[in-house]
Amino acid sequence: MPKEKTSIDYVMEKASGPHFSGLRSPTATATSTSTAFSDANAPRQPFVVGVSGGTAPGKTTVCDMIIQQLHDHRVVLVNQDSFYRGLTTEELKRVHEYNFDHPDAFDTEQLLDCIEKLKDGQSVQVPIYDFKRHQRSSDSFQQVNASDVIILEGILVFHDQRVRNLMNMKIFVDTDADARLARRIRRDTVERGRDVSSVLEQYAKFVKPAFDGFVLPSKKYADVIIPRGGENHVAIDLIVQHLRTKLGQHDLCKIYPNAYVIQSTFQIRGMHTLIRDREISKHDFVFYSDRLIRLVPSALYIVYETCFVSVKCSENVTGYFLHSIEVVEHGLGHLPFTEKQVITPTASVYTGVDFCKKLCGVSIVRRLAFDQVLICGESMENALRACCKGIKIGKILIHRDGDNGKHLIYEKLPKDISERHVLLLDPVLATGNSANHAIELLTQKRVPESHIIFLNLISAPEGIHCVCKRFPSLKIVTSEIDVALNGEFRVIPGMGEFGDRYFGTDD
Repeated sequence: MPKEKTSIDYVMEKASGPHFSGLRSPTATATSTSTAFSDANAPRQPFVVGVSGGTAPGKTTVCDMIIQQLHDHRVVLVNQDSFYRGLTTEELKRVHEYNFDHPDAFDTEQLLDCIEKLKDGQSVQVPIYDFKRHQRSSDSFQQVNASDVIILEGILVFHDQRVRNLMNMKIFVDTDADARLARRIRRDTVERGRDVSSVLEQYAKFVKPAFDGFVLPSKKYADVIIPRGGENHVAIDLIVQHLRTKLGQHDLCKIYPNAYVIQSTFQIRGMHTLIRDREISKHDFVFYSDRLIRLVPSALYIVYETCFVSVKCSENVTGYFLHSIEVVEHGLGHLPFTEKQVITPTASVYTGVDFCKKLCGVSIVRRLAFDQVLICGESMENALRACCKGIKIGKILIHRDGDNGKHLIYEKLPKDISERHVLLLDPVLATGNSANHAIELLTQKRVPESHIIFLNLISAPEGIHCVCKRFPSLKIVTSEIDVALNGEFRVIPGMGEFGDRYFGTDD
């Protein structure tokens, strides 16, 4: 590359232009060991939203308002009512005795198949149900194409666990029972050709008991409950804001809600580009590392009686240290806190929060061969110490070469580690095998899985998948998710051998 194009100004200028989240450039040439992550241009996983509630609470209104506000994204609405089973001849003769609000009234298997195909990026044909004839249309379907957001709406969409498991967000629309009955009478008489007496009879005989027996109990599965339905503009605005945030995230964060990627800016991305560059001078490396540390939130956490778990990897690289602090700060934000009141110098009462008192860190040290040890985790320990006063640090040494990261050599952990929240540090998450073994060791020491936060600078999709799938209650905090692993199980584009670069042992 010409000398003028290696200047810092050039790099920062290029970083301010269009970019791809997690370095997922369409020109990437990495060869992944898993086809699931090898194609940077693969269709993004859609975000599935389930919307449930009793009869006529305003579910459709809520869905329509969400769709209108997400006008710059592809959004499709799939209604559970489309999957009513067609009535048999005998059932049609006694249609007034048929319970349309029972789970058996729906073809759940076809609904599952439809949503699964949409999540895989396939187009589907959704049946059209005629509520006057109580039959599906035999010659026409609604074509639904792959989209960014899939909204699944219906009274019983939370009833079946298999359907719930396909959802990234579950919303329950909660409206007064009298208002719901009035809306149902208006809907069924105007849109479905029924008389008022039959609507009231059906409501008393089937709708109300089904609500009490099936719909209301499913409310406990909701992530968000919206009182007053479509009238609650504040709640809908917050939901749309959350959806926009999720749509801007990496696909793996949609699949695994326990994986968190620090929000990127052009400045952070530009500095990330610089510290990854193997040609950068030490002076510039230190300068832009200092800039990264100044971007860290100003309030540092002071945590007493703490202990820290990290993965060791090298030390004279200031840039990694400073970027590590940002990751550590973000990870500390996921710790629990309690309300605390203090008296200010003006004799006023200030209500704030008290930080987690029982924290622990563990450093993962990898051994590649008999005489080669990578002390990767230690590179993040200084960042943790800068944020947490008096923190204790444990060590885990894992032999990696030829052992698939599964042979424990040495561990030294606090005796009371089971009583603490643990920050597990490793600057690079590659295959996830060593991390899984370290996490298994912690759980064997009776550390609750939900008390472990795994911090790293960059992650491979394969590693995120490996760890999050096996430990769904654990949290992962990373600054970027890279493209994939290559044939040698190295992260691409990556940062090279982190320990050697950090501690200056790569010469």
